[in-house]
Amino acid sequence: MERKRKAKAQTGAYLTIIAAILVVANFISYSVHKRFDLTKNERFTLSKGSAHLVASLPKELQVDVYVMRGSPKHEAFVQDLVDLMNEYERAGAGKMHYTVVEPKTEEQRTAAREAGLQEVAFAEGSETSSDQAMVSKGFMGISFKYGSEKDQIPALSPDMSQGLEFWVTNKIREIRDKAEGSKLKIGVVSGKDEIKLSDACLVAAPPGRGGGGPSMKALLEQYFNFYQFEDVDLQNGEAEINKELAGVILTQPGKDYTEKELKRIDQFLMLGNKAVTVIAGAVNLKAADATMKASLNTHGLEKLLDGYGIEMKKEAILDWGRSVAIPMQTQTGRVVAMPAPGIVQAQHDGSLDDQEQLLDNSFAAFFRLDEIGMPFPSTLVPHKEKQPEAQMKVVARSTPRSTIDASDSVDMKYSAEMRPKGEYGQRAMAVALEGTIKSAFGGGDVGGANVPGQSKDKSRLLVISASQFTCNPFARSGNPPAMPPQMAMMGGMGGDEELQMISGMYAQKYVTYAILALKNTLDWMGGDPDLLATSAKLLGESNLTYGDIKKPKQEAGDDEQALIKKSEEYKGERKRVQGMVQWSLTLVAPMVFAAFGIFRWRRRESARDNISLD
Repeated sequence: MERKRKAKAQTGAYLTIIAAILVVANFISYSVHKRFDLTKNERFTLSKGSAHLVASLPKELQVDVYVMRGSPKHEAFVQDLVDLMNEYERAGAGKMHYTVVEPKTEEQRTAAREAGLQEVAFAEGSETSSDQAMVSKGFMGISFKYGSEKDQIPALSPDMSQGLEFWVTNKIREIRDKAEGSKLKIGVVSGKDEIKLSDACLVAAPPGRGGGGPSMKALLEQYFNFYQFEDVDLQNGEAEINKELAGVILTQPGKDYTEKELKRIDQFLMLGNKAVTVIAGAVNLKAADATMKASLNTHGLEKLLDGYGIEMKKEAILDWGRSVAIPMQTQTGRVVAMPAPGIVQAQHDGSLDDQEQLLDNSFAAFFRLDEIGMPFPSTLVPHKEKQPEAQMKVVARSTPRSTIDASDSVDMKYSAEMRPKGEYGQRAMAVALEGTIKSAFGGGDVGGANVPGQSKDKSRLLVISASQFTCNPFARSGNPPAMPPQMAMMGGMGGDEELQMISGMYAQKYVTYAILALKNTLDWMGGDPDLLATSAKLLGESNLTYGDIKKPKQEAGDDEQALIKKSEEYKGERKRVQGMVQWSLTLVAPMVFAAFGIFRWRRRESARDNISLD
């Protein structure tokens, strides 16, 4: 009896202690919580750039979040939105405050409209019938007030939780810059018959119209108007570049640069804390030319780049290992993939080291991008010894199964008859240079101004040799030429329907990444890389990866059969691992549970056998 009373007392004490621990733990967890974000692009965590932005605001920012509750989808979206606002408020350390408003009264709805929000209709499935949908109207948006400035995100969709931080942070940045009257000023060299950022060459032209919808410049100015673009006319080298510009962009020229013009660009870079981005190569294609015949001409840019230690060769890269392939239907109805080796598909490959990596997605311009299109690149050869005080790095390469073509005329159109010619080899397509940069021309006098032999402070240079990086190459070649105003009333000319159709497939896969890469490049040029992680929030989560299984490397001597064999072996190894994971999850947990039960049972039986009545 004494033993039973003692056991009951001990059991009661243990239960009391456990209950007390649970109560204290629940009390602590109610007021203090910690989330761990293990997603690749930090989907559930505020990026450092966003946190730094709200923490450094000179004035207080008031955010009113208008929401509509009711359906499970809306509730989940509102919870994500509130969690995000909590992260902003916590990072702001008193600089940012938010309130959640669910407009139910006419006064609240009027306040939402006056804040610039749009009343929208949301369709939800009926709880009683799968064939019916209920439509309700309400507000789902965000208004911002910073000093005397007001702005808003007029409408949000419950389906747009991916990338929500990106849009909120950019709106905060926009209203801050508007209140402070500051913008990131970027110069774009003009007057060289260049491919302009304002060229409408991203999508196929609407029927009866020349051009093709919005341009890179229009999209950036519409959604990120904290950038200010300024045309830079070098005037044959007679004019200096505006020193207030953070950087200068050179796009694919149609006219040769003079040495004096190149020296003006060098003079600007030597000012220190400046940036120059060259998006140009040797491959030149005319707009609205469905033949897609290219001529090779570097237009004098090689003189500037050679001085910085980045050699641009007068040749076109044709990648037979990883280029854009066009699905086409033959007369027999069979669908075949037509290769377009002149448009390289640069993909990040985690199994490759820095010397072989195809796309360095740790670099600012390509931050966290898994792939990007490189239309019509030329070979770049880095000479690091020419820039001993700066860091030079190749950030994009072709595969080892690429060849070059240095002919006067190069056929860049997809074709089933295209075959590789010449030696295989991996070639650089994008090179970045950062640090104290030596002058391309050794400094000296330029138009009466003295140019130092090296930059006064750390500067930045990026060369992307893909001549149509800012365009959709199929839209640019397939769209009809722009009609002059006096001819437009007679009706627009039709473009190449096949190229326009293909341009839609290219746009879906690559245009968004190109826009994002250019935006990242602008932030890099302005010395504001903190917000790059925020831009990555626009990207979806990557598929499941297998860290111990390396993707097959493409060797220069691999033919089609060898590549197919390597691909099948890779797929087979993935399938084997998937099977192991599946059966482990199916069997191991129950087996462990059963083993634990047997262990407890045997332990209890052993304890009973050892009981003594003495």
